[in-house]
Amino acid sequence: MFGLTGVAFAALFQALGIGLFISGSYGAPAYVYPMHVHLSYGETDMQMVVTWTTYNSTDSVVEFGSTYLSNVVKGQVTKFFDANDTNRIWYIHRVTLQDLKPGMKYYYHCGSDQGWSDLFFFTNRRTDINWAPWIAAFGDMGSVNGRSIPRLQEEVAKGTIDVILHVGDFAYDLDSNGGAMGDAFMQQIESIAGYVPYMATVGNHENAMNFSHYKQRFSMPGDNQGIFYSYNLGRIHFVSISTEVFYYTQYGTAQNETQYNWLKKDLEKANEPKNRERYPWIVVLGHRPMYCAIADTDDCDLVRDKVRVALEQLFYEQGVDLEIWAHEHEYERMYPMYNYTICKGSEAYPYKNPAAPVHIVTGSAGCQELHDTFLPQPKWVAKNVLDYGYTKLKAINATHLYLQQISDDKVIYLLLVNLLS
Repeated sequence: MFGLTGVAFAALFQALGIGLFISGSYGAPAYVYPMHVHLSYGETDMQMVVTWTTYNSTDSVVEFGSTYLSNVVKGQVTKFFDANDTNRIWYIHRVTLQDLKPGMKYYYHCGSDQGWSDLFFFTNRRTDINWAPWIAAFGDMGSVNGRSIPRLQEEVAKGTIDVILHVGDFAYDLDSNGGAMGDAFMQQIESIAGYVPYMATVGNHENAMNFSHYKQRFSMPGDNQGIFYSYNLGRIHFVSISTEVFYYTQYGTAQNETQYNWLKKDLEKANEPKNRERYPWIVVLGHRPMYCAIADTDDCDLVRDKVRVALEQLFYEQGVDLEIWAHEHEYERMYPMYNYTICKGSEAYPYKNPAAPVHIVTGSAGCQELHDTFLPQPKWVAKNVLDYGYTKLKAINATHLYLQQISDDKVIYLLLVNLLS
């Protein structure tokens, strides 16, 4: 496994019922040592949320500062049971850091007087119109065969990624082996997510127990347990949705209407003149794609794909620019299209002033299910690649959005998307 630490092995051993005692920093035993430390954006530009896990109940404290750890903030702890394994209990800690200055670098550690994490740092997001952060987006990254993890670790360490968007399917799976696979994965990504916000979107592999592991392990903005939410970053308004509400109806059908009503209201607000001027790009994140050319015969390769039938018209009417999906273990870039109709800006410049959203499928970060199989490439697919990798994007300004596909098989595919507003 990539980047698996001693603490992660402790989690695996505990889940498997094997006695093991590992000391963390400052001599703290593993069951009170902070693990799975990760960041996420809060409700405002001046907030950052720190989330971590312990196996025993402790206080939830973050000490942080721009030079010294002079600020002390206390948060909340939630006791989480795995319903499939009554012997597994986690304590999920959440602390919201307030009044952060734009662009300021902060150092922090988390824990309690029973044991502290290592020292981490992050740079708070800027609020000026000229900030163009580098954003990495991908889905379907597992603890086993997580091919993109080493390169993401390297990019974060070098400061070439400012935020991570994980578009569904974590660990394979978060609940597997009584949650031990989720523990191992969360520890693997700590060297990424402890330094830059790790924004999560729910996928089908999180469905167990009504997505409880996803809801508990991640802390996203809003009051919908991370199932759907939105936030602004640079010149982009991001909207994260659940495509799973259309498939796991055993958890209730009202969730479809609830999400749709919220989504419509959110997009209408994003299109108010003052908001669209400040955040001219609208990017939607969802796990299952509306379109793909994959031989799965279960969702996006069907003409009556549930997600497309439910949401495509809304996204088209509300002027969504880019839709980022995963689920299929490959990379596909579509031409701008609506209802299976290609809507190029022109033949010479298909992505300049397009008349419909652009769809990207980026589900090849690596897991034990390996790759999918392509169907013959339809005319609406501009590029498809089976390399492991992830997508990077940057809103350069109000008229240019830049996308780059990074291959972990050592080939880099570049795409400049001139979506002129």
